[in-house]
Amino acid sequence: MTTFKETIQADDVPTRRVSRLDAYFKLTERGSTLGREFRGGLATFFAMVYIVILNPLILSGPDGSGQTLGIPQVAAATAIVAGVMTILMGLVARYPFALSAGLGVSGFISATIATTPGLTWPDIMGLIVVSGVVMFVLVLCGFREAVFKAVPSGLKIAIVVGIGLFITIIGFVNAGFVRRIPDDAHTTVPVNLGVGGVLVGWPTLVFVVGLVLLIILMVRKVRGGILIGILATTVFAVILQLFTKTPAGSAENPTGWSLVVPDLPTEFISFPDLSLFGKMDIFGAFAHIGVISASLLTFTILLSVFFDAMGTMTGLASEANLLDKDNNFVDANPVLLVDAAASAVGGFASVSANEIFVESAAGVGEGARTGIASVVTGALFIITAFFAPLSNIVPFEAVAPALVMVGFLMTTQVRNIDWADWGIAIPAFLTFALMPLTYSIANGLGAGFIAFVLIRTVQGRAKDIHPLMWLVSVAFIAFFMVGLFEQVLGV
Repeated sequence: MTTFKETIQADDVPTRRVSRLDAYFKLTERGSTLGREFRGGLATFFAMVYIVILNPLILSGPDGSGQTLGIPQVAAATAIVAGVMTILMGLVARYPFALSAGLGVSGFISATIATTPGLTWPDIMGLIVVSGVVMFVLVLCGFREAVFKAVPSGLKIAIVVGIGLFITIIGFVNAGFVRRIPDDAHTTVPVNLGVGGVLVGWPTLVFVVGLVLLIILMVRKVRGGILIGILATTVFAVILQLFTKTPAGSAENPTGWSLVVPDLPTEFISFPDLSLFGKMDIFGAFAHIGVISASLLTFTILLSVFFDAMGTMTGLASEANLLDKDNNFVDANPVLLVDAAASAVGGFASVSANEIFVESAAGVGEGARTGIASVVTGALFIITAFFAPLSNIVPFEAVAPALVMVGFLMTTQVRNIDWADWGIAIPAFLTFALMPLTYSIANGLGAGFIAFVLIRTVQGRAKDIHPLMWLVSVAFIAFFMVGLFEQVLGV
């Protein structure tokens, strides 16, 4: 029989553990609970697990020597790196930010860099490692955090709004609700509704049902509404697929599922092939295409990743109410260090630069405020590497409604921009307009920063411009002129 003292001591153990967990992750301080963090982690995972399927497809083409990376290998490495770095973000930085291979960088290196004659995939991944290491050094020097603080408050709000619009259009496009009009249509309108201006196809119905359900849940303030919406819409999609047998979408079949067909898997376990880890050559590109050309490519990758993360972090932290009164990040250095390390690790694993994912907004919208959510998301990614077939159950169309609604929440901050001050209003407008229209956070930031410096100078208020804003604006001008530099230099 245990004594009263022993009973009290035994009961104290979990209490002390919970309090230590609370203190480390700042659960109470940030107004969250373990339940919210768990639901947020699940929501973020479901919102971005598509990357395990999409990233290998983007990087599936041959390099300049005709070699390919291999889809199964890229898929496994994508899941493992995303899992490990997201867990690291949760444990070290303690923010609810998930990381994975950046689609912008993957698309850029696949469509542009990989087509360079003689340049191999190991050479390309070596450039990503170099850019990650340079970014890591910039964080250690305090430069990256200083740039964060140099950005005017109005532009930081515009970044939040731009991220909201960006993930909204991602949701609409992923669901096939909005589609690009083919060039041969001879029209100046870049996108339209559905196919040929009408909504058709079972997957579109799934999205519409999911969006209506999520609006109802959020208006009624149902706890766990985003996660419930994703799961319920997935169940609806799986049932619908059992009866309709709708194939994946393609040019010949535009009414199919956008990427993931929600079929029940016939197998559940597949052991990951991690043979791509370490298959990079840091100096290969410099040897094969020259120092100038390789440096230009490295600069382009660095600037894109550097400011994509800046915009995403600011938008997510603002939505989670984790910025201070000046809209500055609280304890940003650990977040920046993990993000920089993730970029280098992504190159090391041959899956492209890993960066903070804007889809983390789904978890934030579900209530995630601490790194516990990231640990949950990261653990699920690692499990996905072993149970890859399970990731094929949740279609884009079931996740897209969550992105649209979280985008709505983020864009409501547009009311906090000082529209009477054109020195802020015009740069803010360019920032949040160009992010979705160019499908790039970095492009929106660059246009906004340059416009801010230009307008404040024209207004005779150059003294109001932080020196780092001048430096960053010059860097962005160079970024936008990389194509001209390459043309002039013949590279």
